[in-house]
Amino acid sequence: KEAAVLATVCLLSLFCFGCDAFQTGYLSAVRNNVAGLSKCTVNKNQFSLNVLPKPSFHSKSRYPSLIQMSTKTAVITGASSGIGLAAAKELTNKGWHVIIAARSFSKAEIAAQTEGLPAGSFTVMPLDLASLNSVRQFVNQIDTQPRQINALVCNAAVWYPRDTAPRFTAEGFEEHVGTNHLAHFLLAGLMVPKLKAADGFDPRVVFLGTDTHNPDSIAGKIPPQADLGELSGLTGSDALRGAKSMIDGKAFDPTKAYKDSKACNVLTMKEMHRRFASKGVTFSAIFPGCVAESPLFRDKRDWFRFIFPLFQKYITKQFVPVSEAGRRVAAVVSEEEFCNS
Repeated sequence: KEAAVLATVCLLSLFCFGCDAFQTGYLSAVRNNVAGLSKCTVNKNQFSLNVLPKPSFHSKSRYPSLIQMSTKTAVITGASSGIGLAAAKELTNKGWHVIIAARSFSKAEIAAQTEGLPAGSFTVMPLDLASLNSVRQFVNQIDTQPRQINALVCNAAVWYPRDTAPRFTAEGFEEHVGTNHLAHFLLAGLMVPKLKAADGFDPRVVFLGTDTHNPDSIAGKIPPQADLGELSGLTGSDALRGAKSMIDGKAFDPTKAYKDSKACNVLTMKEMHRRFASKGVTFSAIFPGCVAESPLFRDKRDWFRFIFPLFQKYITKQFVPVSEAGRRVAAVVSEEEFCNS
């Protein structure tokens, strides 16, 4: 079962890359780095924050000036709302340029302007994480931009808690795992060479995490718990499809699928750290706190979305505003104290 944990990252990589060298490296990682992990549990001390169309250029001309090109640039997925948008605002206030990678181009533009991101401080680029082809097209489009990329924030996530049957990505994978994990796995892998090429700043990849995947936490004890099992859902031509839509091969459960996908995010962070940290790229996963008013809860029932924030504010005292969560993410991206994986 211990080998099953990092084998997850290995097997999922086969879906995304189709690269023999990359696959070989992940198989080696399973053999060499499985010690200390069991099931999907990751020690939350390793997981939490240490102390806690065409692109639209918003500038006078289509292309940034040489001064703008020297500005540090971060790519943030799902930055048209919630924590991603709050992090984008915080980074632009720090002088960064942010590439907002979002499925809805118009929604992202309106959200950034409404949030008050300074003119010229952001670029909106379309990215649909439910399509691996869209991820590849996005990275190709990044190559056409006159900016070096200094950071990637894998923030976007979907959760459909009321679904009774799985949804599927363009490639036919179960959507929670396909969007939250597979797409970010591919995106991070393709972006690492570009991050390594950046000058003047320690490049970083930051994954947004959650406490709900960790059974050692209070949130993680609430069923259904994350469990990658024996990876039986990843075998055969119907892997992550149809009746085998769950990684463990069991019956579909949307909340478990979400938790499993976030566990995979953390495993990816740990393996990428092992492979690339020595080459100058910092990898982190941050749980920014209980953001009870996050758009992630948009598909929960009205009564839950009313009561849950009040419960976190006045009972558990764990409530974290979206703006504060964004500030914490931006800190991990930009501040010197977080320059180590």
